Amino acid sequence: MGFLSVIRRWALRDKVPIREISRRTGLSRNTIRKYLREGAVEAKFKTPSRPSKLDPYADRLSVWLLAQTRKPRKERRTVKQMHADLVKLGYDGSYGRVAAFARAWQSDRHRAEQTTGRGTFVPLVFQPGEAFQFDWSEDWANIGGERIKLQVAHIKLSHSRAFLVRAYPLQTHEMLFDAHWHAFRVFGGVPGRGIYDNMKTAVDRVGRSKQRDVNARFRAMASHYVFEPEFCNPAAGWEKGQVEKNVQDAHNRMWQVMPVFKDLDELNQWLEDRCLALWAETAHQTLPGSIADAWNAEKPTLMALPPAFDGFVEHSKRVSPTCLITFERNRYSVPASFANHRVSLHVYPDRLVVVAEGQTVCRHHRIIDRTHRKPSKVVYDWRHYLAVVQRKSGALRNGAPFTEMPEAFRRLQDTMLRKEGGDREMVDILSLVLHHDEAAVLCAVELALEAGVPTKTHILNLLHRLIDRKSTNHPEVDTPDALSLETAPKANVDRYDALRQAGENRHAS
Repeated sequence: MGFLSVIRRWALRDKVPIREISRRTGLSRNTIRKYLREGAVEAKFKTPSRPSKLDPYADRLSVWLLAQTRKPRKERRTVKQMHADLVKLGYDGSYGRVAAFARAWQSDRHRAEQTTGRGTFVPLVFQPGEAFQFDWSEDWANIGGERIKLQVAHIKLSHSRAFLVRAYPLQTHEMLFDAHWHAFRVFGGVPGRGIYDNMKTAVDRVGRSKQRDVNARFRAMASHYVFEPEFCNPAAGWEKGQVEKNVQDAHNRMWQVMPVFKDLDELNQWLEDRCLALWAETAHQTLPGSIADAWNAEKPTLMALPPAFDGFVEHSKRVSPTCLITFERNRYSVPASFANHRVSLHVYPDRLVVVAEGQTVCRHHRIIDRTHRKPSKVVYDWRHYLAVVQRKSGALRNGAPFTEMPEAFRRLQDTMLRKEGGDREMVDILSLVLHHDEAAVLCAVELALEAGVPTKTHILNLLHRLIDRKSTNHPEVDTPDALSLETAPKANVDRYDALRQAGENRHAS
């Protein structure tokens, strides 16, 4: 319409001759006269149909596009990947032609859905305490001065629309279980059922209709909290539209306004406080008052919160001859008595627990590095290697685990290793932590270093003094006023001299 307006303005307002307009535009004079006669209706030109290089592959591409709509959003292939597959089949056209075909196919499918009624939805209503909805999203946060990509769990009560947002490094089972515990803790109870998409941590296989092969560990968690899991149809996010909307709102209300945090625990505490504040600030769309008011009314209908589900993931590991197990490219030490044996590793979101023979063997803080750009780390506990150095005391001199001992032990080691037999004596001192409180042993070592007598005998003497002093340290007792002395006794040594008279019988004492 813009080009036609220019021609009409030149001819009717500026009185420019048709010959001059033809020279300026490159159009023939007959075409210009036709434009002026038809008024404001712009002429339409038919685009002739030409064969395309994509025509032999159009049916195959349509099947691919239809198959992608039936998959979860994160598992769908991009148009670039489809173009690469077509090239392998012999297609030598451009990517732009494939992208244009995909856009036209999506537009036709959308119009067909609108015509058949599949593009319309029915509003949903939930009773108090009936259900909650769960979903994952990805966001970025500044933690410790580094921008880190996080997996964010969103849990929302369907009736009151109270919600909780919690961040994790991964979307694994242990993270999923931890998110449920914190959500139920904040909500003050457990609803009757949970609505999920077909995430891999919950569904092993998607069957026909509502048939699902639910993951055994996920089913155990649902049984512990006594709620019924319900899974949406593939690519039917509207079935849990409340939490889907919450994912969109969280970007503006939380992630774009958050400060810098020193660690993930501080971030999650800020997210929890922010959610509670938004409950009071946000009006409920269908009920009177705010979300907090609706939650207060719904809370009595929730089931009482049971103890936390022990949401670990178990792995069987074989301990190496160097007393190490490997998990996620990192290695962790285990007591030497379990070397070359199999142990059970219980994985939690923030820690690793090694279990053997029905007992907890050791614990480690879990290291998570999603980038894999940093080299793998080795986490030692020098106490795990004491049984080894008791047999091989020479390994103490250059043993890697013993570089992480407390400062007092390392200063004592520098002194001990200078004299003959010092390595054996140092091993005996370190082995004291297996039978006594490590803080007491460390205190005895520091006292010996201050006194300038860093020997095994002196440290044992100091340690026993500390232990005896602690065991005989009785609490002070307030004496009642009725038992207090009115006249203090006086020392009289003369009466003892009477016992030493000459000729008296000597006593056995």
